[in-house]
Amino acid sequence: MKRRKIEIMDTTLRDGEQTSGVSFSASEKLTISQLLLEELMVDRIEIASARVSEGELEAVKSVCKWANEHGILEKIEVLTFVDKGVSIDWMLQAGVKVQNLLTKGSLNHLTHQLKKTPEQHFSEIAETIALAKENGIKTNVYLEDWSNGMRNSSDYVFQYLDFLTQQPVERIMLPDTLGILTPAETGEFISKVKSRYPQNRFDFHGHNDYDLGTANVLEAVKANVDGLHLTINGMGERAGNAPLASVIAVINDFLPEVEVGLKESSLYKVSKLVETFSGVRVPANKPIVGENVFTQTAGIHADGDNKKNLYFSALMPERFGRKRSYALGKTSGKANIEKNLQELGLKLNDADLKKVTQRVIELGDLKETVTQDDLPYIISDVLASSDYKETVKVHSYLLSHAAGLRPSATIAIKFNDKLYEEHAQGDGQFDAFMNALSKLYKSKNKKLPTLVDYSVRIAPGSSSDALCETVITWKTEKKTFTTRGLDSDQTVCAIKATEKMLNIICAQEKDSIKM
Repeated sequence: MKRRKIEIMDTTLRDGEQTSGVSFSASEKLTISQLLLEELMVDRIEIASARVSEGELEAVKSVCKWANEHGILEKIEVLTFVDKGVSIDWMLQAGVKVQNLLTKGSLNHLTHQLKKTPEQHFSEIAETIALAKENGIKTNVYLEDWSNGMRNSSDYVFQYLDFLTQQPVERIMLPDTLGILTPAETGEFISKVKSRYPQNRFDFHGHNDYDLGTANVLEAVKANVDGLHLTINGMGERAGNAPLASVIAVINDFLPEVEVGLKESSLYKVSKLVETFSGVRVPANKPIVGENVFTQTAGIHADGDNKKNLYFSALMPERFGRKRSYALGKTSGKANIEKNLQELGLKLNDADLKKVTQRVIELGDLKETVTQDDLPYIISDVLASSDYKETVKVHSYLLSHAAGLRPSATIAIKFNDKLYEEHAQGDGQFDAFMNALSKLYKSKNKKLPTLVDYSVRIAPGSSSDALCETVITWKTEKKTFTTRGLDSDQTVCAIKATEKMLNIICAQEKDSIKM
């Protein structure tokens, strides 16, 4: 079957830059342009609006110089205006060879914004197109507010198209300027246009105000549109434009009769770069490029993946230069843990795996996500805890630190189900805790080991709320040993490591501590 080719025009650098607070520098525009055309392999890019600023002019010059050197200058496009040649002069300075001329696609816009008749508007458009042709510039034409035009003034739209299809234009662009179309309307309107003007090339430009951008694009393609306007990460004014990554995946998976020439495996890479340059974070649950979209959280899903890939679909992460991961948290099951251990090259017996799974679930109740990098610490913490019977318990504690006052600690320690309290001050919160503990033990004629080393480790690449591990080395008259504590709070880590020390020295005595 011969596949129908759809052109992809990326407008991240023009329409996407209308995202609130976003402005790409000249070097960023050049870098993104190079990635879009050479790495992602889109067909065309719209990189700016004419007449915006001196900085924009310099950015466009830079992109055009590079494109010309690589023989792809006609892939570079700029939005222009019906302005008696001012935009054409700007383009000549910049070196651009393709203009996307903004015109009125609804009678409402024409009447109330321009306050002109259709005949006046068409005459000025014809002059602009002719001037562009005289200067070696090709023309595509935008019908701004075309979607409302089709809804409310279709006679005007077809009067305009009758005129426009007789002009020397390359493409006619049909934008859903306010993102108001339903998929059914999109299909119906484009079908009407294509059936009436089968020899002309039409692009669809969808916005996402009702979150229907991708659905509308799908219907436009089914209605035989020739090209699509998309943006990286769905950037754009208001709710943004139809997102390039989602659209490409949908076309590749659901429209086998259609061909788009983009390189899927580069979608994530380009998405991350645009995220960095724009400063606009990609939502974690955004399809294809969001951080969480290839992460299984529920244990039953990881288990299903082990059994005939029950939770796999055509959206395999490898297609997009990514890989599947298995989140660790309170909904984790053994299958999630096993998947992550496999990534680390570790294996546990069933009994230890069960203990580690339970510990991950407990931590998940306190911390939204446990990372794969946390696992070695958790394993160490859990397996070390199995070396002794828990006889001593740090039941509760109150740590305080105020300006001008020494840190203090009030603690409650449970020995063999009996509770004891003590209070002390120190040079820091943990020092105060240890001083209170020492007072309590001294009152019972017991001596604590000497703390000889204290270190804190955080998993590589972790964030500020990541799990940390405190490793404390203790020395008694007979031996030196270490204990570990694991928590997202450094002081709590140290207290947990101390609790383990108390149980170890208790277990080393022939009889339980009698108090």
